[in-house]
Amino acid sequence: MTRLIPLLALLPAPAAAAGFERPVPAAQTATTEMWFAIASLALILSLGAVQWLIKNR
Repeated sequence: MTRLIPLLALLPAPAAAAGFERPVPAAQTATTEMWFAIASLALILSLGAVQWLIKNR
């Protein structure tokens, strides 16, 4: 038991959290801008389709 206490006292040391490092913001690439444009168009088209379905109800 006396050998176990120092071991348990040292055990949490490796589990200590590292300091927080702020992420560096990255610029948007052309690929991300293209996918954003596609998603925006899909959203607009789906909203138009919902409006058309409700209007023809």
